[in-house]
Amino acid sequence: MSTQFKSGFISIIGRPNVGKSTFMNRVIGEKIAIMSDKPQTTRNKIQGVLTEDDAQMVFIDTPGIHKPKHRLGDFMVQVAEDSLNEIDAVLFMVNASEGYGAGDQFIIDRLQKVKSPVFLILNKIDLIHPDDIFKLIETYKDLYDFAEVFPISALEGNNVEFLLRALKSYLPEGPQYYPTDQITDHPERFIMTELIREKVLQLTREEVPHSIAVILENIERRKNNTLYIQAVIVTERPTQKGILIGKQGKMLKEIGKKAREDIEALLGTKVFLELWVKVQKDWRNRENQLRELGFRKDEY
Repeated sequence: MSTQFKSGFISIIGRPNVGKSTFMNRVIGEKIAIMSDKPQTTRNKIQGVLTEDDAQMVFIDTPGIHKPKHRLGDFMVQVAEDSLNEIDAVLFMVNASEGYGAGDQFIIDRLQKVKSPVFLILNKIDLIHPDDIFKLIETYKDLYDFAEVFPISALEGNNVEFLLRALKSYLPEGPQYYPTDQITDHPERFIMTELIREKVLQLTREEVPHSIAVILENIERRKNNTLYIQAVIVTERPTQKGILIGKQGKMLKEIGKKAREDIEALLGTKVFLELWVKVQKDWRNRENQLRELGFRKDEY
């Protein structure tokens, strides 16, 4: 007797820096979403595909919902809110070590219109005392009627398998949307630019990380089977360009080295990565530049 195949789309939402991308990478088993200790790391909707013998779960990692300060911020929040439409379940993720905040109420207000089951995911439980978990659960349960509540640690993997098992039971019977070996809907070019941006987030401080974007200018295979990649890091001010390049080019070399290592691991081939830095003043507030850099509201 054959079992029915289940499938569905699951949106992961929450405030910035609650661990959505870490959770996505943990579930998929590959690094498809970049991670950083800085908030608002994710800018686009990123889909990760988990295929099992009896189910396919498509997770949608979204930008953290926050009060926008520029047009790019408007785009990010719109992407996150739009992900609540036409999905089969929602994972509302909160940082257990921070507890309830005003941003959570903003999200809960939007969840009132969602007809799909909503799971409360208390992430980063490895950072708090077990006794505090129950108090936190009661706080959130008084605000919304969640279908399930799961305390987890996406970093350590605690309770993630139990969450996936429960989630599967809520999904409808459906088709396999993606091939078994496909783990994301984004092309490799997108993931390569994200890996470069991740290194900027990790290695720079202050206003630099969130004022940059990455464009792949050229990719070609050379005779020695090395993949030659040329990319531009776009930033907003000449001072930021100086920081990104560093003294005698040291910072840019370090960004390139770490990004190249991750891209080689992603593609399984030798890579030569060449980086430049270009200034485009106030690009995060310019609609035409946002579209050129891939932030298109009409696609969501």
